[in-house]
Amino acid sequence: MSANWYRARTIADAVLYEGYLLYPYRASSRKNQTRWQFGVLGPPGAADAGIGEDGSLSAQFLVDGAGSIKLVVRFLQLQHRATERDTGSGRYQPVDELTTPSGSWLSWDEAVEVELPFGPFGFADATGPWTLPVTAPSGSEIEAVEGGRLVRTRESIHGELTVGVERVDGLSRVTVTVCNTAPSIDDAGKEWTIAKSMIGTHVIAEVVGGDFISLLDPPDRALAAAANCHQHRCFPVLAGPPDETDLLLVSPIILYDHPEIAEQSEGALYDSTEIDEILTLRVMTMTDDEKAQARATDPLAAQIIDRCDAMSPEAMQRLHGVLRDPSLGEPSLIPEIPDGVEWWDPLADNAVRPDIDAVLVNGVRVSRGSRVRLHPGRRADAQDLFFAGKTAHVTSVHEDVDGNQHVGVVVDDDPAADLHDWYGRYLYFAPDEVEPLETTTTERNSTWRS
Repeated sequence: MSANWYRARTIADAVLYEGYLLYPYRASSRKNQTRWQFGVLGPPGAADAGIGEDGSLSAQFLVDGAGSIKLVVRFLQLQHRATERDTGSGRYQPVDELTTPSGSWLSWDEAVEVELPFGPFGFADATGPWTLPVTAPSGSEIEAVEGGRLVRTRESIHGELTVGVERVDGLSRVTVTVCNTAPSIDDAGKEWTIAKSMIGTHVIAEVVGGDFISLLDPPDRALAAAANCHQHRCFPVLAGPPDETDLLLVSPIILYDHPEIAEQSEGALYDSTEIDEILTLRVMTMTDDEKAQARATDPLAAQIIDRCDAMSPEAMQRLHGVLRDPSLGEPSLIPEIPDGVEWWDPLADNAVRPDIDAVLVNGVRVSRGSRVRLHPGRRADAQDLFFAGKTAHVTSVHEDVDGNQHVGVVVDDDPAADLHDWYGRYLYFAPDEVEPLETTTTERNSTWRS
């Protein structure tokens, strides 16, 4: 596999588990009792019967060069976990929840990752289409726990992968289709249907001796061919680093080319489309009883709870965001808006950077990180008088549409200083209301981020 395979797989894992388990991660939560994920391929007829989803996804993409491709089909296979209490004499009684001094377990639907490699499929002597079986066997395992056991069972999965290649405008157009071929059962219900479904289905493709063409931003010579590529329930995007074109992710979630996991994220939270910081804060506010219920639901939920409980303030701060493109040299003064550009023009808005701009006060540059003493004077807000003589650190420098400049600060001895700093709730003073305490500005290790 390519050296960039791990990078592509981290994105694929996020796709695989998107929506797998939703906050508050408890089985008693209604939204976890009717779970929903992307890329679910149901058995034939399930969608028409209203008990499952469409049984296939397909994608067309372009390859430049007469090489070959390798494919990896990935999905989750449902695994039911039943809890049974030991009643003695080698007998076990099914229960909804097994509670012991060492922990609790609920009857729950988990999932097993399935990853199946195919190929290589050569283009020079292509005789396709190729049709290959996609299968995952049934299984059953028993795990002994204190006071009982956990019985895990899986239904077999049956599907097909079809790969076709044709020449279009000097390029190879590849068609990849994954479909569920489980035998139909007239009286099948929802539980059987989801047990036979392929969940979170996606494909990772690697090209050897060629390059994938971006369908989001194709070169001029491939515009017509890219426009004629058809997709069904998925979309292919370049998956490697920005300068690489050898990996492709066929995803049931529409992504941009070269997607990547944010470096601030310390682990998956699974909740569909939510923000790591918000979810982490919510987990931290859960009661001990609620956390215990979440841990009893799923091992992955237990990992989330434990990770959030152990998160350091520095890690939490990183989730709040990052300061992008910081000034590496001396902070520049607030730039002047060019003549003829109105304040509402995006050019004017993009010219200023409150996080790195500076303002001159008595000949000293004041910018984010500077320490100042406050001397409220001409403003009418009586609250400002409480801050007279206080020291503060500067968080930002602004200019309003009337050309007036403002210095955002957080007062040093405010008991809630860190909280104000973290949330971005600042006090604002005019430049002539602050006294620089340093002759040069320094960068403060602030929790504030833009």
